[in-house]
Amino acid sequence: MGGMTYTMTDTTKLSTAECYGIALCELGEEHQDVVALTADLAKSTKIGMFGEHFPDRFFNVGIAEQNLFGVAAGMAKNGLIPFASTFAIFTAARSLDQIHTDICYQNVPVKIIATHAGTSFGQAGSTHHSLIDMACMRALPNMTVICPCDGSETYHAVKAAYDIPGPVYIRINRGFDQVIYKNIDDCKFDYKKATVMNEGTDITIIACGSCVFEAMQAARMAEADAGLKVRVLNMHTIKPLDEEAVLSAVMDTRRIITAEDHEVMGGLGSAVAEVVAKSGKACAFKMLGHQNAFSTIGLQEDLLAMAKIDANGISEAIQEMMHADFEADDAWDDEF
Repeated sequence: MGGMTYTMTDTTKLSTAECYGIALCELGEEHQDVVALTADLAKSTKIGMFGEHFPDRFFNVGIAEQNLFGVAAGMAKNGLIPFASTFAIFTAARSLDQIHTDICYQNVPVKIIATHAGTSFGQAGSTHHSLIDMACMRALPNMTVICPCDGSETYHAVKAAYDIPGPVYIRINRGFDQVIYKNIDDCKFDYKKATVMNEGTDITIIACGSCVFEAMQAARMAEADAGLKVRVLNMHTIKPLDEEAVLSAVMDTRRIITAEDHEVMGGLGSAVAEVVAKSGKACAFKMLGHQNAFSTIGLQEDLLAMAKIDANGISEAIQEMMHADFEADDAWDDEF
């Protein structure tokens, strides 16, 4: 039946990258049509774990990311299910033409595991920060875009990707991730449905990736400090977005904050804003993320703090939003 088991001493290994490698190896055992491709980053992206188990189904194209996705598309056209992995910025920026034309236009089932996303490789600098990838990928027709919050959710997302029709983009960090789901079975992943991590009626934080942990911490702080009930939505799938969960949050809390380790333009915040605007429902709304600017260089925890997408930054936004004024009544009768 598969499934990942571990002990307390193993928890430091439960990064998104490690769990991705484990899930891919299980898929290799279950499905003979699964193949894996790397652009000379087998160790860094953890796809090398698949290569150790299935060397005859593992292909290294060298430092040639554009070729990586062209080859993967050809394999998919011939009945295989390729999992191709490289750094997120090399995927979204360097190889966008091949993903656009060879993969999405052909609507072939290439599953892309993009590692070192956001500022997770912070000390490598702007060339390796990936702050635009979700904007690029969610604009592509036929592409599913997933941003798991921790290793357990990554495990389930990778396993689910095999059955999701067409191309899939899964965005994960470099490693050293916070553990949210301490037991793999606690994570009930449905790529079409957001996960409520914390119930609340005062304000909603919609987060993805590493910001989910930060949002949960901020929610605890807000309840302890001010008695606020903060709803936290783990919007692990950016496309297709769970519009029902967004609209429920608007109706129930009327205050929405989005948090992402990504540009606010084109990513999670923009996706949520599109849903709110289309609904015609008014709410106080704030997008947290990188504000159309490159990040400086440093450790990820420092970069998250500087961008105000850590727990303290989100807490500050909660306080600001709770002072937002609405009409005297709470009726929706005068709304579109």
